[in-house]
Amino acid sequence: MRHNDKVKRLSRTYSHRKALLKNLAIALFKYESVRTTVEKAKALRPFAEKLITKAKNDTVASRRLVFSKLRDKKIVKKLFEDIAQRYKNRNGGYTRIYRIGTRPGDSSEMAIIELVEELLVEK
Repeated sequence: MRHNDKVKRLSRTYSHRKALLKNLAIALFKYESVRTTVEKAKALRPFAEKLITKAKNDTVASRRLVFSKLRDKKIVKKLFEDIAQRYKNRNGGYTRIYRIGTRPGDSSEMAIIELVEELLVEK
C-alpha cells in the first residue's frame, strides 16, 4: 500500500522542491507563461492556483501568507493588483497546460503552463 504519494516529489528534497516551485511560480506570474517539463507543470498548477485564490481576498494576512511563499515584493504586488482582479469572478481553473512534445536532448515531455486569459469588462 502506497502511503503519502499525493505530493509529486520530482526526485528532489523538500527544500529543493519548495525552491523549484517558488521559482516556477514567480516566473509564471511575471511572464504569465512558462515552458517546463510536464511533471513540473503538473506540480506547479495547484501551488500557483492556491496562491491566486488566496490573493483574491486582499487582506494583510493573505498578503503576508503569499509573500512567505514567494519572497518577491514586485510579484506579490502584481499578483494582488492585476492577476487576482482578473480572476475575481472565476472559481479556480486559472492555469492551462499545453503539451508541446519532447526536448531534443533527453526526450523529456515538455509543456507550457500559462494563465488563462480572462478579460476585464468594465460595466
